[in-house]
Amino acid sequence: MSGAARGAPASASFPAAEGGFGLSPNHRGALWMLAAGLGFTLNAVLVKTLGQQGLDAYQIAFFRAVVGLVAVLPFLWWIGFTRLRTRHPWVHAFRVILGAGAMVCGFYALTRLPLADVTALSFTTPLFATVLAVIFLREPVRWRRWSATALGFLGVVIMVRPGAGAFDPAAVVALGMAFGIAAALVLVKRLPAGESQIVMLFYFGLGSVLITAGPAAAVWQPPSGPQYPLLVVMGLLGLGSQAMMIRAFRTGEASFVAPFDYGKLLAAGLLGFFVFAEVPDLWTLAGAAIIVGATLYIARREAAVGSPATAKPDSI
Repeated sequence: MSGAARGAPASASFPAAEGGFGLSPNHRGALWMLAAGLGFTLNAVLVKTLGQQGLDAYQIAFFRAVVGLVAVLPFLWWIGFTRLRTRHPWVHAFRVILGAGAMVCGFYALTRLPLADVTALSFTTPLFATVLAVIFLREPVRWRRWSATALGFLGVVIMVRPGAGAFDPAAVVALGMAFGIAAALVLVKRLPAGESQIVMLFYFGLGSVLITAGPAAAVWQPPSGPQYPLLVVMGLLGLGSQAMMIRAFRTGEASFVAPFDYGKLLAAGLLGFFVFAEVPDLWTLAGAAIIVGATLYIARREAAVGSPATAKPDSI
């Protein structure tokens, strides 16, 4: 008997504890967001560690997809496999392609760039989402938001310094990650509100396994014994952090919760220093500050004019 037959709600998602020790919904949402940011940062540390140990980004992405897919199956069983029926198969397909490509780009960038750099560049997702929403969703954008978007991309130029001796092409790959996530978010907006989070995660996991299996096989090398638990923890952290971020936005107001995501940058800077001995230079700090300021302004501006705050990415 399926979970649907047992009475699982139509909008079933990952279960979460209620209560919150007397905290307001906004403060509970902020705690969920801080926990998600820490989880994503620890996940990035594991990806970077595995890459330094010789595993290719495709192979790491394949394991991430497999573990995420297996982990979501019990929840899918609970709500019922009949929920997999969808009237929007092509939207799911394009979202999976974009999301899987973004994941591989992110993992590659993490193996080549400092942790804080990749984290800062990932915050360009709302900037790309602004441009894509205008082109594909015909969303109106006022001059203040356009100005903040342009300023954010100026921060990118300051960070990556194209043409300078310090330029690393992996920074462009990291921007590819942000663009892919933004494009996937625009596609998600085309899905009806009743589309289950678990179903979307299942399709993403299944599609990512199929997309990364071939490239992973081409670069395959057997993981060592200690690497297997790291790969499993990485996959669970990625999926769990994604669920916590969604829970954060469902618990509190988006305009209140969103800024707490920037705690990720502090966590990345500290872990990058203590784990990998990475010290960001002044150009990186200045560019990251401009990117964060621009994206924070966009989120606040959207809340002020009554439109939904920029959707958060299906982070790696």
